[in-house]
Amino acid sequence: MPTIAFVSPKGGVGKTTSAFLFATAIAEIYDVTVIDADPNHPIQTWATGGNTPSRLTIISGVDEDTIIERIEDAAAQTPFVIVDLEGTASKTVIYAISQADFVVIPTQGSQLDANEASRAIRVVLQSEKMTGKPKPYAVLLTRTSASIRTRGLAHIQNGLIDAGIPVLETELNERDAFKAVFSFRQTLDGLNPAEVPNIDKAKINVLKFVEEVFARLAAEEGGRKEDQKSSAVAGAA
Repeated sequence: MPTIAFVSPKGGVGKTTSAFLFATAIAEIYDVTVIDADPNHPIQTWATGGNTPSRLTIISGVDEDTIIERIEDAAAQTPFVIVDLEGTASKTVIYAISQADFVVIPTQGSQLDANEASRAIRVVLQSEKMTGKPKPYAVLLTRTSASIRTRGLAHIQNGLIDAGIPVLETELNERDAFKAVFSFRQTLDGLNPAEVPNIDKAKINVLKFVEEVFARLAAEEGGRKEDQKSSAVAGAA
């Protein structure tokens, strides 16, 4: 089952928030392990609030010597492994990406953030060279407005697509609920609608994000099977 890594060299783009929302959403149905490899351990800190879903396991304290083993062990225990990586292009990041089935690169819709995202893409491509296998990835635009589509954001998105960089159609909007999960140390389901507005809209936003990543994973798996079938046919011929 898939291992999904979240990586960004720039802070404040919603990397940990994206990983957390993704993990807690699928933990409603599946067993999930989150490997909190961010040196600040934000997800592990969140878990001290005592509201961790029963199907969610959080592991921290990993480094370049243990990250691969931790991912392999987690993948043997739970159907999904989510890895929240540190920002620098360290060996820990490179090793983790080498084990991932899909990489999400969160970025805000500015040229500066897009330039920083390119650094993460280079690490993904470096991993491809190391393993000799394609490494599926996509950029996730974060903290965008749910109601206004700025020309600047459209320009950034089109520039990424024109450069051949895969971009998720779903964006994670700027929402109070996404900040409140860390303030109150709750999941989206645990937030109080009297204290936090538009929780339902936030849930729908996350659901669309999860569904699109699942669809891309399924497409990648289907493509690999077709390649294997073609290779087998060619070999038989």
